[in-house]
Amino acid sequence: MNKKYSRLAVGGITALGLVYFLASPAKQASASATLMQNDKGVVALGKEVYAQNCALCHGKNLEGQTNWRQRDAEGYLPAPPHSKDGHTWHHPDSYLFSMTKYGIEKMINEKYPNNMPVYENKLSDDEIIAALSFIKSTWPKRIQRQHDQLNARAKPY
Repeated sequence: MNKKYSRLAVGGITALGLVYFLASPAKQASASATLMQNDKGVVALGKEVYAQNCALCHGKNLEGQTNWRQRDAEGYLPAPPHSKDGHTWHHPDSYLFSMTKYGIEKMINEKYPNNMPVYENKLSDDEIIAALSFIKSTWPKRIQRQHDQLNARAKPY
């Protein structure tokens, strides 16, 4: 199939890959993913998990890598910021959880140039939720409300 025509407009996810993912066991895990940015214990754990597993690439202050919107010479995108300045808050909880746990290649069922590690066998679901909850807790309240509205409209990935 011609890749030019097989891509959906949203995030480069192919229709076939998305159908595969929606039918997979990964969908069941992500369906119950709900961030808890107002739970101080979860956020504290998430800050530790983030510092140990995410900060090296996404930045100590969630700032991401330089030129994060431009592919490098090998075709990889640098790690994006997770602050309000990035696009993390444009994705529902279920997507963020699935991307972190399973990675984009499993979500779309094809190779995709990226450096994002898969955390399926490295972090527990609770640790992933905690890290993402920490990230969300740093966003301004207005953006948190927008993200909550996005979640209310979203279907699980």
